[in-house]
Amino acid sequence: MLMEGLTILLLFFGASCSILTTSVAVDTLSPTELIKDGDTIVSSGGMFELGFFSLSNSKNRYLGIRYKKVSNGTVVWIANRGTPLNTTSGILKLNSKGILQIVSNGNTNTTIIWSSSLVSSLNNIINPVAQLLDDGNFVIREGSRNIWQSFDYPGDTYLPGMKIGKDLITGIDRQWISWKNVDDPSTGEYVVSMDTNGFPQILQKRGSDLHTRFGPWNGVRFSGMPSLNQNPTSENEFVVNEEEIYYKIVVYSLVVSRMYLSPEGDVTRLNWVNHTQSWSTILASVPTASCSPYGVCGSYGTCNIRNFPICSCMEGFEPKRPEEWDAGAWFSGCVPRTPLDCVNGNADGFRSVSGVKLPDTRSSWYDFSMNLDECETECLKNCSCTAYANLDIRNGGSGCLLWFDELMDVRDYNETQYLHIRLAQSELTNLNEDSLCDGPKEDIDLPSFSLSTIAKSTSNFSIANKLGQGGFGPVYKGVLEDGREIAVKRLSKYSRQGLDEFKNEVRCIVKLQHRNLVKLLGYCIQGDETMLIYEYMANKSLDITIFDVSRSTMLDWPQRFHIINGIARGLLYLHQDSRLRVIHRDLKAANVLLDNDMNPKISDFGLARRFKGYETEANTNNVVGTYGYISPEYAVHGLFSIKSDVFSFGVLVLEIVSGKKNRGFSHEQHSDNLLGHAWRLYKEERSLELASSQLRNACVDSEILRSIHIGLLCVQHHAEDRPTMSSVVVMLDRASTLPPPKQPAFFTEVSLPEIHTLPSTPTNNSVNDVTITVLDGR
Repeated sequence: MLMEGLTILLLFFGASCSILTTSVAVDTLSPTELIKDGDTIVSSGGMFELGFFSLSNSKNRYLGIRYKKVSNGTVVWIANRGTPLNTTSGILKLNSKGILQIVSNGNTNTTIIWSSSLVSSLNNIINPVAQLLDDGNFVIREGSRNIWQSFDYPGDTYLPGMKIGKDLITGIDRQWISWKNVDDPSTGEYVVSMDTNGFPQILQKRGSDLHTRFGPWNGVRFSGMPSLNQNPTSENEFVVNEEEIYYKIVVYSLVVSRMYLSPEGDVTRLNWVNHTQSWSTILASVPTASCSPYGVCGSYGTCNIRNFPICSCMEGFEPKRPEEWDAGAWFSGCVPRTPLDCVNGNADGFRSVSGVKLPDTRSSWYDFSMNLDECETECLKNCSCTAYANLDIRNGGSGCLLWFDELMDVRDYNETQYLHIRLAQSELTNLNEDSLCDGPKEDIDLPSFSLSTIAKSTSNFSIANKLGQGGFGPVYKGVLEDGREIAVKRLSKYSRQGLDEFKNEVRCIVKLQHRNLVKLLGYCIQGDETMLIYEYMANKSLDITIFDVSRSTMLDWPQRFHIINGIARGLLYLHQDSRLRVIHRDLKAANVLLDNDMNPKISDFGLARRFKGYETEANTNNVVGTYGYISPEYAVHGLFSIKSDVFSFGVLVLEIVSGKKNRGFSHEQHSDNLLGHAWRLYKEERSLELASSQLRNACVDSEILRSIHIGLLCVQHHAEDRPTMSSVVVMLDRASTLPPPKQPAFFTEVSLPEIHTLPSTPTNNSVNDVTITVLDGR
């Protein structure tokens, strides 16, 4: 999609034109040759053909270029689009000065219908030749230099290799102009062009009115739209220098592709599909979509088609005319809630937002050589500067773009580029104890990281650096300037649950230090961005390893037993040895991370709860956890305690031994889940059969049997029957006699309680079940 509300379209355009029958030459036209109506020239590879034709429902004759090898003659360029011939008397000729002319030979005189332009600096042309190239460009050349080309005068079709933009030397402005309708190629209502006022951006006008703005170039694409080029064997080229400002797609493959501007203003990218003999839509836009029209929410307003109403003021701003805003008329826009205080130097600050199309840049200034810190300083020095951003989002960001007017035409969009908006200091949100913690104030001693530092470390939160996705939001890998590898949990801007989890995670883990807990390195809060920075775990999460057929071979029994012990000691620390008593409430394989040496680290404390003093259990109507790991008393009655974590640990032990998930486990002989299967084998004294096949000849039967036994003790139905983690650690360390386990809870899949759930998003890399939130505990 180029914009929200984009639809998939199939456009078959201009297919039924009259047949061209003869050819003057293979692909060239010299001053001694003519192309009459009925003659053609064909590009060397046979892809394009130039000659006279009529459109499907019209008798008018046009000289133009069409596909020959594919697509039944789809038209890509017309010379005399506004001056058609009404007879077949047309002739195309090239004169000795290098000018193409279409003439009509009437009964009494010869009339020039159309002629190509001549570059004024070129004189004394010798031996010009016109040639139709296999990219669809029709050129006039003298020797090796081109003196005119059809690519400089696009119609409604963009072909790879064409430029959209301006030649600052010749004054040529390469605009993309729609037809009036499918039978009339004369100038239509819509024009797509490169606007070069301020930093260049692509605009679409309807007549003289600005209709849609596609935003400035950010190094990858135009802000607020996906890349027009989605072919892996081609690349984008965006050039800004003293001679030219343009964008074009350079193709290195045989894919036949074009872009089409319809008479209704829709922009569509199409590829030719040989086996269907038709055009397939790759991208399409509908400029009439609710957030597409220019400036629909006015200055300092943001448009979001997922909201109702679609317009809202940016944070720190309020409607300029509230009565109009309430009536759904948003064009008057918004104004700062607190006046800026520029006269006092650094009294103003900046709120950083991402996920938006950058504002109109026609009143902007830019410098490719400045970094982001220099950009901020430059903006603060000028009281008229309203915002700043990087020019290029690649490699951590570079360049400086400053705005010097009200911010217009901002809309919600999946962009990683940051916009830093000027606000009074009193409007800026800072991290403090109250924003972090519920209840009494606490001394939060946690390093903060700047947004620019984190953005640079993660290559502007690139997809290549993304590690996973959870209810909190996405997680990215980063590398700081000192070489430290980090994992960045980025709060989803639409997740209230994520904000609550952020506060809770900091509150619970900031004072916890243990070798089997993931280490929180710091935080970043700036504008809309809220992030937690952790140490990076090279082997990612446990579930990725133990539940994957090939990766599970990395873990022999000593490593698995080491992981079980580490998790047990981490839980013991949380339950008993830390200065806080913490119940994790979401212990599962996806929340155990593995470092370089396969040491386990318990992570994700967003759902954790702290107990005070001698508290050992609590009750809640908001049950949270993950199917397959959640204890029965918690799922059914909302009662949680340290024994809830013990139950989850027991499930995890049986999964580590077996390499199978509890939730979704299947067996051909019964319908039990993993817990039920382990219990069945235990009663039949066949527990070793639970172990992963690669462990059965490891000569460690006693440790495997002990681990299974301990796992069954931990998943017993009644909480009071389960051991504490201190007892578990002792049982794992010593070969003492173990008490017999009782029947586990959730013996079969059908015995799961019926609970109402609101699932959060599962992690991308996780094969575990999703975390659930029970809205009414029982």
